[in-house]
Amino acid sequence: MRLIKRIFWTVLTLTLLLSGVSGWWVLTPMPLRTPTIDISIEPQTPVRGIAQAVADAGVDAPPLVLYTFFRASGQSRKLRAGSYELSEGNTPLDLLRKLTRGEESLKAISLIDGWTFRQFRTALAKAEGLKHDATELSDDELMSRLGMPGVSPEGRFFPDTYTYGKGTSELHVMQRAANAMTKQLAAAWGQRQPDIQIKTLDEALILASIVEKETGRESDRTTISRVFHNRLGLGMPLQTDPTVIYGMFDSFDGNLRRADLRTDHPWNTYTRKGLPPTPISMPGRNALKAAVQPAPSNALYFVAKGDGTSHFSATLEEHNSAVNRYQRKASGQ
Repeated sequence: MRLIKRIFWTVLTLTLLLSGVSGWWVLTPMPLRTPTIDISIEPQTPVRGIAQAVADAGVDAPPLVLYTFFRASGQSRKLRAGSYELSEGNTPLDLLRKLTRGEESLKAISLIDGWTFRQFRTALAKAEGLKHDATELSDDELMSRLGMPGVSPEGRFFPDTYTYGKGTSELHVMQRAANAMTKQLAAAWGQRQPDIQIKTLDEALILASIVEKETGRESDRTTISRVFHNRLGLGMPLQTDPTVIYGMFDSFDGNLRRADLRTDHPWNTYTRKGLPPTPISMPGRNALKAAVQPAPSNALYFVAKGDGTSHFSATLEEHNSAVNRYQRKASGQ
């Protein structure tokens, strides 16, 4: 009986000592090989593999200790795949919380309203932490991968800020942006006015991309949209400089000349009537809305006033007068 009591008290004492040590360990900052480390956990990685990945990433702790800690916590089944960052001062308990809550170390890429697809691809190629699996793909190959074979990529991606974990596929970010544009375009189209001149979602996207490039002034967008609707209704050419510039591609040197306006190409809305064959930029939400909800107006012309706003005219005579007035003002005459 005495032996049993002695064994009992010995086991109890060791248990309490171990509990104290483990309690101290889980609240003590972990030794890291560098001030910050990145841990990448692939989907379906077993607990033992997660412990090994943590140690391999730069946590100076035996994988077996980490594995035992994860299992003893009772939360090993809640550990999530993802990209995580640990810094000096983080404890094993901090690590466990990050892994069970999915508190990933996320980066972000912002797509700007009015960007072209080329600018989008350039930004993706420079984005830190992405898996650049689209870099070598042609535009056609890329669109096929995204489920849109034969579709021009221009304007098909919604400008917004997209977060991602380290190692995320570049194609995955593109797919999210493409899905977002599909959703935003459909929402705008569902609220279109009955008297507009555009008849399809693609036409709405093209017109929105032009409106986006013509002005950043919210108060002018819907009236500029109405000018284009009025011109389409009368069979007049749109005569919008941004489409001409877009169609010049690399030959545009920053200075649009009269000869450029006379040089025919598919995006020259001075030499061709109707909408160009593709969008010319990534339109934002407000430009999409303006394209299908133009303001009431009989204006057929507009000219920049030099302060970010536009002057609208219903007749060519009034427009020419406004051009002379604001061009002289802009040139300091």
